[in-house]
Amino acid sequence: MAYYLFQVSYTADAIKAMVTKPQDREAAARAAIVAVGGTLHRVFFAFGDSDIIAIVEAADDKTMAAVSFMFSASGIVSKAQTTKLMTTAEAMEAMSIAKATASTYTPSVD
Repeated sequence: MAYYLFQVSYTADAIKAMVTKPQDREAAARAAIVAVGGTLHRVFFAFGDSDIIAIVEAADDKTMAAVSFMFSASGIVSKAQTTKLMTTAEAMEAMSIAKATASTYTPSVD
């Protein structure tokens, strides 16, 4: 399973609807992500470019793309961005591979 940072911005109409009728949509989002075999670890409302920031665990990139498509197709999202995350252990493995293969790359020095 892989981890993803999922950032969503709502449409103005979606925000207006939430202000008119406040409701917690985390359970609905969790159910949708579970339906594709994923896990919704945390959801945060945020200031800035994104209204929602979530940590999602999914089997692979295609599954996470399905999550993004699902929410975007709902009409309440004006922008969605997904960033694949690595655990510290995965990063350490990547560093070890880079160390072992570093001699194969020679930078251009002009």
